[in-house]
Amino acid sequence: MKPKQRHKRNVFLEMRSIEEAGKIMFDAFPCRDTIESEVVPATEAVGRVLASPVSAVVSSPNFHSAAMDGIAVKAETTFGAKPGHPKTLVAGEDAVYVNTGHVLPGGTDAVIMIEHVNEVDDRRLQIESPVFPWQHVRKMGEDIVATQLLYPRNHVVTPYCIGALLSAGIYEVSVRKRPKVLIIPTGSELVDWRRTSPAELKPGQVIETNSYVLGCLAEACGAVCNRQEMVMDDLDHIKQTVLVAATGDVDLIMTIGGSSAGSEDFAKPVISQLGRVLVHGVTMMPGKPLIIGEIEKKPVFGIPGYPVSAILAFEQFVQPLLYRMQGRPAPERQKVHVRPTRKIASKLGLEEFVRVKLGQVGGQIVATPLPRAAGCITSITEADGIIRIPNHHEGLKPGDTVEAELLAGREQLNNTIVVVGSHDNTLDVLADELRAHSSGVTLSSSHVGSMGGLMAVKKGVCHMAGTHLLDVTDGSYNISYIKKFLPEVPVKLVHLVMREQGLIVPKGNPRGVTGIEDLAGGDIRFINRQGGSGTRILLDYRLEQLQIKPEQVAGYHTEEFTHMAVAVAVQSGAVDAGLGIAAAAMALGLDFVPVVTEQYDIIIPDIYYDSHFISILLDTINSVSFKQRVNRLGGYDTRRTGDIIDV
Repeated sequence: MKPKQRHKRNVFLEMRSIEEAGKIMFDAFPCRDTIESEVVPATEAVGRVLASPVSAVVSSPNFHSAAMDGIAVKAETTFGAKPGHPKTLVAGEDAVYVNTGHVLPGGTDAVIMIEHVNEVDDRRLQIESPVFPWQHVRKMGEDIVATQLLYPRNHVVTPYCIGALLSAGIYEVSVRKRPKVLIIPTGSELVDWRRTSPAELKPGQVIETNSYVLGCLAEACGAVCNRQEMVMDDLDHIKQTVLVAATGDVDLIMTIGGSSAGSEDFAKPVISQLGRVLVHGVTMMPGKPLIIGEIEKKPVFGIPGYPVSAILAFEQFVQPLLYRMQGRPAPERQKVHVRPTRKIASKLGLEEFVRVKLGQVGGQIVATPLPRAAGCITSITEADGIIRIPNHHEGLKPGDTVEAELLAGREQLNNTIVVVGSHDNTLDVLADELRAHSSGVTLSSSHVGSMGGLMAVKKGVCHMAGTHLLDVTDGSYNISYIKKFLPEVPVKLVHLVMREQGLIVPKGNPRGVTGIEDLAGGDIRFINRQGGSGTRILLDYRLEQLQIKPEQVAGYHTEEFTHMAVAVAVQSGAVDAGLGIAAAAMALGLDFVPVVTEQYDIIIPDIYYDSHFISILLDTINSVSFKQRVNRLGGYDTRRTGDIIDV
């Protein structure tokens, strides 16, 4: 067996800011003087960049034509006509019948609309108002005049342009060649989704997705993209693959993975041995390990392996370079001012790209941060925008006004219902039902626990909050907390579901867990919910009842933010039990030990209760289809779903 190759670790000796790295890249690859062109049919040029100016070959229209159905006349023959004193014209002599688009007959210079013509008999036509020269006529060259400049070089051809090109007699155009991009995914842990079913995945294996994501992003920039089959972590193999690519018919290369500082990260030695490394490490997060290099005078990027890092590195560097290769500016995202719903900490020295959910609440756009791990692809797919925290800031405070780049249209924010608070699987069902049955209304939920939801309502940064807060004095839910924490905020409390809350355990319950009391002693590895969540309050109440101290529970201080995250931790074998809802256990085929049936409600401030989108939401909650889907999840009771509870 060939011994496993190792090399010294890649140390980030001189990280560059985004601006510095971009300047180094553009100085190394100016592009503009080396852009090649090709001739393509005009009908296939949409999205392409013109390599040379385009001038009209013929005029459009190339003849005088009638712009209305009616009679063509010489305008001066109609002068003097007026109501009560009509003028008579003779068809075939003074007037000629024409339809819209017909060539204007010789000797005529105007058209009278047919509805303004009184036909006395087969030949005599009466009119009661005159026309002026060229009235209701499309003159030759009205739209395009032969030889005029239609589009300058570097113009991006749109679907609208095709009509103009063909009308001007231009059937083919010279355009910039599309950059040819090759993507090389590397890593011994990678598996091909085409050859591996989900059930066959083993611990340590990762489905290779980055090459497909980056390939689609490159094609959206106008590039032609090819994907190399995955290359295992072998320095010589990766080096040979990159060398063949760099000496072939390709304009830009991206390797994926192996760009960091690990002993088995080969992107830097490959690029440095075959060419030169321009940048290794950019002060951005995610995306810090990015490498920018040059081999055979071609740009080569070592893209980080984590999905979000890969996407952001592409958008900040590869995308603008691909656009420059085509002689066109990179598009800029629309920006809006937003207010964070909670504190967002950040590291000094790194510009952080925080993915956020956005929604219009009152007169402001509020932003709730999503998970920030670079490996969480859903933090991009679920995001409405990105807040960039400069490298000299330690973070943002609630209420700060900051700028966010929009990942979706601005109009979408006006139709987004912002829900902050406790997590429940029924919110996902509700979001889907809204999209299926409403016109554009979406639900954006952020899981910060029941108390976090109440505080969001108090601060006015959400339309509603999910909550299941137990009052340990009388066993009621939510009402006492609303009275205590929202005395100045008029709200409605809408019942969503009753649900089974209990201990999620592996299939077969191998540790024989029967209840909360089994958590004492430290033999059962437990995973908790975050402070302020209704589930955490329930656990603390039961522990106090059983006279169990938190330090007696192994994992009490290990927290997750959703019931599904707790269930996944149990499924993975990382823990033996976690407190959560029955639906989460059933979704992953786990066992469940009931502890309590609890009440999950939503709090809606009065100022939004009568709004159009909340009306749609309440109709959806009360619909038969929503209740049926919730009941199919298991562990829920919907008999009171939609009831208004007196506060």
